[in-house]
Amino acid sequence: MANLTHLSPIRDHLGRPLKDLRISVMDRCNFRCIYCMPEEKFHSGFNFLKSSERLSFDEILRVTKLFTDLGVSKIRITGGEPLLRVNLTELIGDLSTLKKIEDIALTTNGVLLKKYSEELKACGLNRITVSLDSIDPEQFRKMSGGRGNLETVLEGINAALSVGFKKLKINAVIKRGTNDDQVIEMIDYFKDQSVIIRFIEYMDVGNLNQWKLNETVGSDEIIKKLSQKWQLDPLDKNYEGETAQRYQISGSETEIGLISSVTKPFCGSCTRARLSSDGKLYNCLFASEGKDIRSWVRDGKSDEYIKNELASIWKERRDRYSELRYSEEIDNTDEKVEMYYIGG
Repeated sequence: MANLTHLSPIRDHLGRPLKDLRISVMDRCNFRCIYCMPEEKFHSGFNFLKSSERLSFDEILRVTKLFTDLGVSKIRITGGEPLLRVNLTELIGDLSTLKKIEDIALTTNGVLLKKYSEELKACGLNRITVSLDSIDPEQFRKMSGGRGNLETVLEGINAALSVGFKKLKINAVIKRGTNDDQVIEMIDYFKDQSVIIRFIEYMDVGNLNQWKLNETVGSDEIIKKLSQKWQLDPLDKNYEGETAQRYQISGSETEIGLISSVTKPFCGSCTRARLSSDGKLYNCLFASEGKDIRSWVRDGKSDEYIKNELASIWKERRDRYSELRYSEEIDNTDEKVEMYYIGG
């Protein structure tokens, strides 16, 4: 096989470089959010992955190192809920030793942050994102499937800030008729803290949320609502491929982000690959199928073989679902991978 790994970062069929790797370390979660893991499907008898089916930390470290040779410099640890994975900080510590990695982030629901914040900081984690869809206790509890306690999450956020995590991100998925009354309230609550509030358009990830376009609150609508209370100053992007439109409340340090996958797709600048906890590689959040990397690792394939295969997969990548959502090029009868399985 010809060596395909001499170009770094490699680029896909549409010229997009490979820069980011999102690693799901756990398919389980301690929430049952209504748009992600509804209780009626993910009940007490649901068969999640066995521990032996998940990639081990050594396997994750090996695959990640190969990805860095192809251009990856940023890692995000996701789930399910990643902090349910025993000894996760050991993996993060090992990943932080990889020379080409510039940034390691974690996405969490925040329930276990108070317990692990200090350890996460010590092991080399750079950034934290907390998924938090409402600042109203009853609404929050309902949206988390009755599993979540808002006060516990807020304590976790405070713990992360207290040990030195700066510009912690709060991600809120806004669904019309469910929590669209929360955009002002969330900013009011967090605006004096070292927190970036990001509002995400409710979208058709997976097959379980019964998504309808009229339930999506577009980013322009959110900006209009916020502008009635505050003057918002646009900010430049932090880096190439950043997904959020950034604003700052005039006269303050408060930053707001809008992620507009439905109304303003950003497929053209997507640099992210996604690795599921059982070792399948997905080129898109909306993909239907992944490539089984675990089998290569466990069948004794060489680093060079795996690296060449990874390069081939990326070079053939054509995914741009959000741009083609209503196009005849998209077969909307195909089942998409669920968000809990590969992270957001």
